[in-house]
Amino acid sequence: MAEKTDFQLIVIGAGPAGLMAAGRAASLGVDTLLLEKMEQPGQKLRITGKGRCNLTNICAQEEFIQHFGREGRFLRQAFARYFSQDLLNFMDALHVKTQTERGGRVFPAGEDANDITQKLIGWAAAQAVQIQTHTAVSTLLLEDQAIRAVKTADGKTFSCQAVILASGGASFSHTGSSGDGYRMAAEIGHTIVSIRPALVPLKSSGDVCQRLQGLTLHNVEVRLLLDGKVGFKDFGEMLFTHFGVSGPVILSMSGKIVDALREKKKVEIAVDLKPALDEAKLDARLLRDMDAHGKQYFRTLLDGLLPQKMIPVMAGRCGIALDKPCHQINAQERGHLLQQLKDFRVEINGHLPLDAAMVTAGGISLKEVDPRSMQSRLVQGLYFAGEVLDLAADTGGYNLQAAFSTGWLAGISAAQQISD
Repeated sequence: MAEKTDFQLIVIGAGPAGLMAAGRAASLGVDTLLLEKMEQPGQKLRITGKGRCNLTNICAQEEFIQHFGREGRFLRQAFARYFSQDLLNFMDALHVKTQTERGGRVFPAGEDANDITQKLIGWAAAQAVQIQTHTAVSTLLLEDQAIRAVKTADGKTFSCQAVILASGGASFSHTGSSGDGYRMAAEIGHTIVSIRPALVPLKSSGDVCQRLQGLTLHNVEVRLLLDGKVGFKDFGEMLFTHFGVSGPVILSMSGKIVDALREKKKVEIAVDLKPALDEAKLDARLLRDMDAHGKQYFRTLLDGLLPQKMIPVMAGRCGIALDKPCHQINAQERGHLLQQLKDFRVEINGHLPLDAAMVTAGGISLKEVDPRSMQSRLVQGLYFAGEVLDLAADTGGYNLQAAFSTGWLAGISAAQQISD
């Protein structure tokens, strides 16, 4: 039997946005082909949330939107049509139990991103989506500024009435997200906002991070300083690495830092190691401890305040010898210690490359996409969904919800266009 090459809808990219878009359109009776260049769908989805799959967040819609910065308002229409509770209902229908954790983050109870991926694939297939892997799309073919077909890397042509481009970003390229969608969209006239990493580990100056390599700090407040002014602050967990810093709090502010570095700003992070105590209360505690244990060494005092790995670094920063008795520490030295505990600075001078980022910032300009339908304003029958758009949020389930919501809206919009 000859291969079928004529479909009503072609979806490019079988990630969360593509699977949702294809399944939703097919459920409305649209003859749908989902093309994926990798050997199996959902490669990036399988590793999201460190393999646990942070599906969404239960915060209110306006707060949710703020996590995307100034571009977030573009998502209002998509979220009005399909938001976190809709996704949770969908997961329930797939027999996926969920659990809500700190910060409103929602995970599957089984904590298995691979299981979620397989259930999504199964759902799409049950809607009669034809899924074809090992098929890279190279070109979008137009006629009179309307989509007519797609051409694959091996020279095949599939005709269609509409295309949903859900090919992902340009990070974690080993999962298939290698920026193909940007090129295809640019070739037919779309503007691509500068591609850059978001949710990416950061590089630091000096040797402090290298000396603290492997140390995770819990429940700290981290302030982002841009040219000395506070640009953002967050509370949670951070990690020191051999090249700099990482961890949830750092990743959340990394997008702002990448942009600030591009603007040649001085970037520092200031860590409050004792956020539960203000300066006055912490100073009172230090005085009490020094009075109570005056004959003990400074090392012993720090032992009750900091992780072991941080003790020699802190002593060096304060200029106090570790074997100095506490009763010999003067007010000025105590002031240095207080400052370092509340304002431990690390200068940031770079970031890991785009391929190491969890999310790609930049992408297809939102000015050229109708937020009510996800349809291109330039090409009839072309829709976009997911990370290929110029949308990026911090960690917490926001990016994945945006992929599902834009995919759902694109799928239903393409189906309506085809049936009209």
